[in-house]
Amino acid sequence: MAGVLTIGMLGGMSWESSAEYYRLANELVRGRLGGPHSARCVLYSVDFAEIERLQVAGRWDDAGALLADAARRVEAAVERALAAT
Repeated sequence: MAGVLTIGMLGGMSWESSAEYYRLANELVRGRLGGPHSARCVLYSVDFAEIERLQVAGRWDDAGALLADAARRVEAAVERALAAT
């Protein structure tokens, strides 16, 4: 589909906020396009316990690296989703 975007979302800092972002993205798409439309998206969720453990240990660079890796995975998944359409 020409012009259709795929949204990449990095979630997991809390599953509650990830669910809220997913809901809001779908409501926005439905509001703009109407009917049964929903957001084409890839959601990659990290386990916040890992992030928190690194933060508590003062290992901020490692926490950042973990999140950067997750962001790269989101980007790669979006690229694969686009290639499949």
